[in-house]
Amino acid sequence: MKLRLGIPKGSLQDATIDLFKNAGYKIRTSSRSYFPTINDPEIECMLIRAQEMARYVESGVLDAGITGHDWVVENDAKVLELTELQYAKATLNKVRWVLAAKKGGPISSVSDLEGKTVATEVVNLATRYLQDKGVKAKVEYSYGATEVKVPHLADAIIEITETGSSLRANNLEILDTVLETSTVFIANQQAYDDSWKKEKVNRLIMLLQGALEARTRVGFMFNVKRQQLEEAIAALPAEKVPTISQLVDEEWVDVFVVLRQSVVRDIIPELKVLGVKSIVEFSLSKYID
Repeated sequence: MKLRLGIPKGSLQDATIDLFKNAGYKIRTSSRSYFPTINDPEIECMLIRAQEMARYVESGVLDAGITGHDWVVENDAKVLELTELQYAKATLNKVRWVLAAKKGGPISSVSDLEGKTVATEVVNLATRYLQDKGVKAKVEYSYGATEVKVPHLADAIIEITETGSSLRANNLEILDTVLETSTVFIANQQAYDDSWKKEKVNRLIMLLQGALEARTRVGFMFNVKRQQLEEAIAALPAEKVPTISQLVDEEWVDVFVVLRQSVVRDIIPELKVLGVKSIVEFSLSKYID
């Protein structure tokens, strides 16, 4: 038995393959094939555009896959969204589909779009949004460069943004948030009902999440004299319980702990004041609590 897994082709492809590598799975692609190889004989991969992934998972062509929550909504796909995988963002801001129009122009709210034209890549999402707002407007599919279509080709757009910089560069302002989205791991309901595939998916998710958690953490080791051990431990985050090992010199011990990378720079100077030696910080490939 094999798990048929969809890998997103396009902008998420390299980041996804890198995440799988850190989780212990080596995926190799070829420009001539949509079927990458993977170092797990129980998984069969297929490259599919994120925009189409949910449809193929829903139909059962794939057992599981990685796509955006927005494309699940856009396709109205009946799939299981098992977990978020935040690994391809430039910042910690939420990625959003937003309604935007020319700054200082005649469109200042969604109600101003009555009888107007909206350009977007997510036609179904935009149509439902306008219906929910009680606004009748024409929704046109945009094949790209959506930001430049206002005001000559469309009165407003619904576009995805993380920082809003591209919208501002085109003199557009955000009028409303249509949908917040993130990368998700999805599964076919029937496939997930199969005990073998469910276990395989859950193990895969655990390792992927472990690889993601490791990106914000580091391994941290140092040597400290026993008489300063309590003070050294007090300098660490309160919730951390370090591993302590005896060194050959009985006056000294080795301390190991996993820390968030953001706190290490503040901890090192405190430890040095205590006479701590041999401080080592190193990256992790996985962290599973």
